[in-house]
Amino acid sequence: MVRKILPILLVLCAMPVVGQYDGPRPPKADVPYLMQADNLIATEVTEAKEEDRKEGQVFVIPGAASTVKTPMAEPIFLFQSDKIQAGSLQLFRLEVNGGNREVNFGGGKKRKNAAQPLRLDVKQLSTNLYRIEAYNTLDPGEYSLSPSDSNAAFCFEVY
Repeated sequence: MVRKILPILLVLCAMPVVGQYDGPRPPKADVPYLMQADNLIATEVTEAKEEDRKEGQVFVIPGAASTVKTPMAEPIFLFQSDKIQAGSLQLFRLEVNGGNREVNFGGGKKRKNAAQPLRLDVKQLSTNLYRIEAYNTLDPGEYSLSPSDSNAAFCFEVY
């Protein structure tokens, strides 16, 4: 009997414990918040407009710079999921062009220059609460977290 129960107990002990997070919580769901100490700063919430250009598909966000800035080259976000799944968020570096921020997904011959999402590390802290981190250090510039199935853009600047 003990031989049958022991493997089950070992598996249960190895499972991650969800629900013990006691830090700050985002006031709004479906908006990534930058963590800076115990402060949470909402990312700039906007919508990217899709344009077809000769160089391919480009998503344009109005304004040359985000209103949300962080000195952290390895930003950490808290995200309360409701309608947007945390795993669907992708991180992109934005290029400033003509007073707008853009990400070019390319097409045709320019495919090699197409934007690729930067790696993210997503950890569940409790029910529907996630910690999202850039996997690598981010260079100074404009960035956007965007759900893979939407034109929603959550922008910030690393300076």
